Parts: sequence; C-alpha cells; structure tokens
Amino acid sequence: MFHNHDSILVQEYASLGAPYLTEVPTTPLRTEADLVHLNTALATEVGLNAEELSSAQGILVLSGNISFPGYESRASVYCGHQFGQFVPQLGDGRALLIAEIRKGKQYRQLQLKGAGPTPYSRHADGRAVLRSSIREYLASEAMQALGISTTRALSLTASADPVFRETTETAAIVCRVSESFMRFGHVEFFCYTNQLDALRNLLTWHIEQHHPEIDLGDTETSLHAGLLKWLGVVIDRTARMVAKWQAVGFCHGVMNTDNMSLLGLTIDYGPYGFIDDFDIDHICNHSDHQGRYSYRNQPRIAHWNLYALAQALSPLIPDSKEKLQNLLDGFAEVFHAEHSALFAQKLGLSSTQGSAVDGFIENTLKFMHEHSLDFTRFFRSISTLNPNAPGEENFASWQQSAFFPLVLGDEAQVNQAKLWLKQWREATNRQNLDIQAWKKKLDQTNPAFVLRNHLLQNAIERAQQGEFTEVNRLFTALSDPYDATQLPSEYTAQPPEWAKSLVLSCSS
Repeated sequence: MFHNHDSILVQEYASLGAPYLTEVPTTPLRTEADLVHLNTALATEVGLNAEELSSAQGILVLSGNISFPGYESRASVYCGHQFGQFVPQLGDGRALLIAEIRKGKQYRQLQLKGAGPTPYSRHADGRAVLRSSIREYLASEAMQALGISTTRALSLTASADPVFRETTETAAIVCRVSESFMRFGHVEFFCYTNQLDALRNLLTWHIEQHHPEIDLGDTETSLHAGLLKWLGVVIDRTARMVAKWQAVGFCHGVMNTDNMSLLGLTIDYGPYGFIDDFDIDHICNHSDHQGRYSYRNQPRIAHWNLYALAQALSPLIPDSKEKLQNLLDGFAEVFHAEHSALFAQKLGLSSTQGSAVDGFIENTLKFMHEHSLDFTRFFRSISTLNPNAPGEENFASWQQSAFFPLVLGDEAQVNQAKLWLKQWREATNRQNLDIQAWKKKLDQTNPAFVLRNHLLQNAIERAQQGEFTEVNRLFTALSDPYDATQLPSEYTAQPPEWAKSLVLSCSS
C-alpha cells in the first residue's frame, strides 16, 4: 500500500485509453536497483508513504521492476516540431505513466523515465543513463525551490545495467510527478493525423480536469469560447514561465513543441544550464548549432511554439483566425510585464517607474554581457549596495561582498561598474527606505546558489564511482537557494576555469 489513508489510486487519465494511451509494461532491470534518493517531502505532499516507497518492494516499483499495485503502466502518443522541423510521430519513448494519485482536490500523475522501450521508442532502448537522470532529478527540485513552475522528481534509482550511448554508461530511473505530462505535441498529433473528434475529447477531458473554472458548456459556440479561453491561459502561463527562466539565467536547451507543457510547467530537463558568465546569446546545448534555443531566443521560441499550438487547435474553432492571432499577440505583453517586474525586483527598483526602469534593466544586461559578469553572483551582490549612499561608499561595500562580481585588475570593467552604480542609484531613487527590510527582500529574491553545471558534473563523476553523497548534499542545498549562511562556500563561489569547457548535448 504505497499511498496513505488520505489519498487514493485513481484511473482518470488511464480511462481515456486508445488512441491516446497504450498499455505497456515496464522492462525489469537485469541487475538490482538501489534507491539513490527519495524526495520524502514530495511523497508526503502527493499522499504517498515514504517508508513504504523506501522498502524493497517500493524500490522494485520505483525502478520499474514491478508495476504499481492496481495500475497498468501506459505510454502516450504525441508529435512535435523539433528544432523547427515537424516530426509526425513521437510519444513517450522512455517514459511510462505508472500511477495516478488523488488526495482531496489534488491530483498527481507518476511517471518513470528510463523504464524500458514503448511503442514510441523508435528503435531506442527506452533507458536513461545515470548522468542525465541525476541532472533531471536535481533540476526539477531546484526550479521548484526558485518558484518556477515545473514537473517534480520523487525518486532516483540506479543499477549496474549497461546502457550504450557515446560510451557505455549505467542505467538510472527517475520517478517524475506532475498534474499532467501533456504537451503541445499532443494537440499537434491529433490535429495532423486528422483525428479531430479524438482531439476534442482529449481537450475536453484536460480542461475539465485542470481548468474547472473554464465552462465548455454543451453547444458548439460555448465549446469554441472555452477553447479560446483555455488557449489564453496556456499563453499566459508559458509567457510567465519563460520570464522566470530569464530572471534566474536558466536555459532549457531543447524548446521543441513536444517539450512544452500544456500547463506551463518546465518539462524535460536535458542539456539545460544556468548561465555563469553572462552572455545574452548563450547556447547551453552543444547540438544546437544555429543557436535556435539560446538564452536571448527563449521568449521568441516560446511564442513560436504557441503559434504552432494555436495552429493545431484552429480546426476545432472555425473562423477564429483573428481571435487566435489576438491571443498570440498578447504573449509579448504578458512576457514583457513579468520580465520587467522580475528584473526590477532583482535590482531593488520600483517597477511602477515604467519605461525608465525598462531602460535601466536593458543597460544592466548590456553591462553584464559586455563584461561577462557572473549572472547569479552579480544579482546576489546588489543587496550590499545602498540606494542612499554616495558612489565611492557603495563601491567599497560592494567590493567587500562575498558575491562581488568584478575583476579588480580590469580597469575598464571597474570604471564601467562605477558608471553603472551611479545610474543604479538614480534609478532606485528610494528615499525614506527601510534599508534592512529592502536588503532582506533582495536576498529572498536573488538566489545565492543555482544548480551550476560544474557542481552537477562533480556529483555525477562521484556517482559514477558509486558515491552518492554529493547528490544528497546538492539536494539539501537546492531546497533553500537563498540562505547563503547554510550553503557550502564552493556552491556560491565563482565557477572554476574548467567549468567553461563543459559540453552538454541532447544525448542521454
């Protein structure tokens, strides 16, 4: 009995059956799986029994060796635009839905990633390697702690089973948790295979399940109005999510339409990265030769993906081209407002100043870009400044900060920084300010720690030797990325020089 007395196992999504889902068993590992980490807080939140999940039987379920009692695992079909090119059939190639849990009004799906092939694996082995599984497991929870909507991670199991990629690696399985794993690609698939009744049924179920505030009514007119309202919500959530990515320097790396959530969640952590030295054109995915998914392009690509979603939705809403276009045009406004508010907050400014603040935000990013300043450390150091203090005094206190982002030997950089400080003080214009409360708020806005690639690399290399303490240590740190006093100093330090040469690709 893996769920608690206050939750129940349900078959709500599963009951949709074909053509959306295919029953497919997990493929047992050949060697014994170990539980590397269990997210006990999430287990409790979902309504699962952490003690049971940690038992021998629980580990068999979480590693895909046996099924969740009372539930047959399933894979779903979808398609998508990958790097801008339409691919007519994709689907859960190595992800299997293993349970649905309802706890009061809360509903969650459990999915194993790496538990063997499915009908949508396209000749692949359906496995995931330890390296990418550690990255996904930790990133999901890091994003959650940063206040960014995301799928979650319940458990990480690993075995000695060999998995063949560029080299021979070992297998691992992440149990992911989400209200839904449905993607833009689900809508695209049923549109482009001309299964419009199936699409209508799927969206009706999805909206009734996840958006009870939207009334689809029982006429064509009310359905059309409901679908438009729903698309507006997806556009709004996606715009806000990407603005939040930009505000923490997060690059997703593979923003294909099949990696975009209909609930506006960050989903599918592949070659992601948090920017170290700020470069507005930073590309975190070595496979992205054109820079399609660079940091600068993320908002534009999110908009492009929403356009692809609207296009796939349009056959269900005839004569709605203008309405769809108006909704899509609203993306920029929502994104811009959220982006401005977030960066104003990060800089300790009042966002009510409008275009003056926008201009200063732009100048700040330009200054950071020109001098390759560390994104996280720069913003974290803002709380050491004082809007009411003169320039030299500000620079001196900045210099004493543990997060000081400049290279003092670089005269041009220092002069530019002093000019920026002068502009910042003018932009803050905060008289009668409670400085201590202001500083405290800044330190609760700008994380001291993000999940940098070199820290992950270190944890991965140790884990590959069978030593998982660094995975545990990182997990503890990422649960509160704002309290610098609780963080190991190397987690907040300037990244080492070798971090610049780390290369990440789609291979996992």
